[in-house]
Amino acid sequence: MINEIVGITLWTADLDRLFRFYRDTLRLPLHSFHEDEGFAAFQLGNLRFNVGRHSEIHGGSLDPLRVMPHLGVDDIHAEYARLIGEGVEFIRHPEREHWGGWVATLKDPDGNVLQLLQFPE
Repeated sequence: MINEIVGITLWTADLDRLFRFYRDTLRLPLHSFHEDEGFAAFQLGNLRFNVGRHSEIHGGSLDPLRVMPHLGVDDIHAEYARLIGEGVEFIRHPEREHWGGWVATLKDPDGNVLQLLQFPE
């Protein structure tokens, strides 16, 4: 029986650019980086969020909305302001959802779409 998601990997042709975005811009906590293997893992709670180089991937994401990781934040407005200052492209500014939480949508350097998510208190 499958009972949880333990990881997700975004494949890229430009690992260095994607790695720097997730480590330096988003400041995800690094678990491991294996440059020779073309793979980096970030630890988010019990989930591994990975980026890796893949020989079959060329250029940016061709279908950036197919999979949309949600990254939890405590203060979406502060994180939004910080990331705007870093030059991150947002396609939706922070907005309150009908269920009480907040969502903001951004793109990574490959064009993958991500959301910041702040749960209601």
